[in-house]
Amino acid sequence: MAQLAERKTLTLEAAKKIAAAAEGEALKNKWNVVITILDDGANLVYLQRMDETQIASIEVAQAKAHSAVSFKRPTKAFEEAVAGGRTAILKLPGAMPIEGGLPLAVDGRIIGAIGVSGVTSQQDGIIARRRWTPYRRSSASDPNHSSHDPGGLEALAKLRVSFGYPIESWSTPSRIHASPRS
Repeated sequence: MAQLAERKTLTLEAAKKIAAAAEGEALKNKWNVVITILDDGANLVYLQRMDETQIASIEVAQAKAHSAVSFKRPTKAFEEAVAGGRTAILKLPGAMPIEGGLPLAVDGRIIGAIGVSGVTSQQDGIIARRRWTPYRRSSASDPNHSSHDPGGLEALAKLRVSFGYPIESWSTPSRIHASPRS
């Protein structure tokens, strides 16, 4: 009998905590956005529309997350490629060339994606990239530590969930091809 592979999956609890971290960044900057979390099959796990966010951002946030999980890279990579003259990217089915979509990974494996829409694409990207230090333990001597953890970041850190590939590693447009090359 063939052995089945074991893999980690994105849970609703983790999706809510990831979204809470992103929401915290949006609230801090007074930006109204839609935050979408998809699983590794591009299925909707969680969607949140902040008050006064335009309804068009619901579809845009989902498209950004879908692109990030489908292509296993941030949507900023597509945006930079198009800005660099690689307009063939626009013909890739499902490629969203607007910053704000990031793959989510655990132990180097993609488990889903986050998509954010509502403000400028750069601001959407800032919200989607909301970072935490998953391996650092907070302490009372840490000036950034608060006993109140509204986003559940300490609990999320225990899950060792991290955003996929760093944006900086995808800054070279030549790394994305619309057609096979040798």
